Amino acid sequence: MPEIDFATFPVLGFGVHAVQYADVLGQIEAWKAAGARGRVVIVTNTHGLIEGRHNPRMASALRGAHLVLPDGFPLVLVGRSYGHRLAGRADGPGLTQAAMARWQDGSMRHYFYGGTPQVLEKLRENLTRRWPGTVIAGMQAPPFRPLTPEEDEAAVQEINASGADVLWVGLGCPKQEIWMAEHASRVQVTAMLGVGQAIDLLAGVKKRAPDWMCRAGLEWFYRLMQEPRRLWRRYLVYGAEFVVLAALERLCAH
Repeated sequence: MPEIDFATFPVLGFGVHAVQYADVLGQIEAWKAAGARGRVVIVTNTHGLIEGRHNPRMASALRGAHLVLPDGFPLVLVGRSYGHRLAGRADGPGLTQAAMARWQDGSMRHYFYGGTPQVLEKLRENLTRRWPGTVIAGMQAPPFRPLTPEEDEAAVQEINASGADVLWVGLGCPKQEIWMAEHASRVQVTAMLGVGQAIDLLAGVKKRAPDWMCRAGLEWFYRLMQEPRRLWRRYLVYGAEFVVLAALERLCAH
């Protein structure tokens, strides 16, 4: 199968690809043309990499992924320190929108897995209104609990029967990364992409930080202010741990 040889840079012992949206979408098109199945694309940030340090299943998912995207300004800075010309981060919402714009000719069939039925319906309305040629092959809102083996098999069969090319998974980190890694051999789509809160944002049920905050690398602060009780540990504890470990790793590289 054709694999574009993208450069990687090390972050906390994991390889992150020095890619932007167009690189990822071009690779998915190459995979589809070659008949590839079950390719895993992880969109990760400092939280995801720290999870990988503490969670063996997340670590395995990161190491087994076909592409690991730098979502987060700290990862972009690390990549630039290794000489990679990264214009910005490759985040889930931005990647999803870039894909809808590029494939609104119907060349890719999309499936969304995550959220609630109400959120998914709003997402369908928003995507098809903004990009009328978008082909949504199906949507599923799994329950917020572990699925039984029978439920899991039914979910996989529904995805496979849809004929989707791209599966957008929005279960949150690390659940979505682990789910993709464990289902890669069973889900018959070209590529699975874990895009976190992209489903909620594009459905309009959550608001994204202003553009100036995103450009300045301050989206984390905006999200923390929106959901402090849920996110304080991710950004303050995990964030501090990332800064220390990444600095040590970079110093040892010299």
